[in-house]
Amino acid sequence: MAMAAAFPAFLILYIAFPLTLTSAQAPPPVLTEDYYAKTCPDFQKVIRETVTEKQKEKPVTAAGTLRLFFHDCFVEGCDASLLISSNHVNKAERDADENLSLSGDAFDVIMKAKTTLELTCPGVVSCSDILAETTRDLVTMVGGPFYKVKLGRLDGRVSKAEHVFANLPRTNQTIDEMIKFFESKGFTAEELVALSGAHTIGFSHCKEFSDRLFKYNATTPTDPEMHPKLAEGLKKTCANFTKDPSMSAFNDMITPGKFDNMYYQNLKRRLGLLTSDMGLLNNPRTKPLVELYATNQQAFFDAFVKAMEKLSLYGVKSGKDGEVRRRCDTFNDVITS
Repeated sequence: MAMAAAFPAFLILYIAFPLTLTSAQAPPPVLTEDYYAKTCPDFQKVIRETVTEKQKEKPVTAAGTLRLFFHDCFVEGCDASLLISSNHVNKAERDADENLSLSGDAFDVIMKAKTTLELTCPGVVSCSDILAETTRDLVTMVGGPFYKVKLGRLDGRVSKAEHVFANLPRTNQTIDEMIKFFESKGFTAEELVALSGAHTIGFSHCKEFSDRLFKYNATTPTDPEMHPKLAEGLKKTCANFTKDPSMSAFNDMITPGKFDNMYYQNLKRRLGLLTSDMGLLNNPRTKPLVELYATNQQAFFDAFVKAMEKLSLYGVKSGKDGEVRRRCDTFNDVITS
């Protein structure tokens, strides 16, 4: 899956702990769906209203926020560390090369929700919970499945650009390399394929797939795996991408604004945009799942729900490792290490 240019071992939330614990053995937080029922009862209402307004204004918000959520969770865990702005002593995650193409609308919808919630229930709701809930609501708004979001995350206190590269998969990796990467983070090949389905919405910048169009190999400039009509159209779209890095194309050319299983159908039609997309169809460990999801949307939705529920709990912060930020783009005490 290409999330850029994608985890410490996966956090297991339910473990039996001894009765006496040292500070180093503190249990992970127990997250619940109704975490804000008493402290901020309007939490879900505020999120719904904010995302509805933003998605209507900017239809790319859903895809951008889903991608931002992936990038946040994969690096330091789901702790909103990606929302931190750089300053004169710290280059934060959002300014790493792999994150420069993230959607400004995605950052904006989180900031708007946080501003409203700080007026309603100041100092209560974490930015990481806002990001998790907002992502789910936006996925649902564009036709995707509803899934449970457990709440009670704290916001991380570390955000460093140099931590990003090693913790995001890359578009030019082989599927075997991606499977190994995901397994090292506690995720299965099946979850890799399900999460890749996020490419059913949104777009990728030309630089992420230009090698398939212009530099496939020494004798064949265009990847023969790509449908020739798609390649022809993309060459026109991306002709000047080196001069204009903003040039991009939809990941799903057929239903780009709808969360469905068309992404997998497109792979079978040789309409996959990224090298890593087409690789899913050619690898024996992932091909059966691509074929299943291409013909059975409910099977894809069920797998996506399980994968997203698991991802949303990855690396959740507790205790001294986290805080509830007053602003999503700044640590409360401007800690930079």
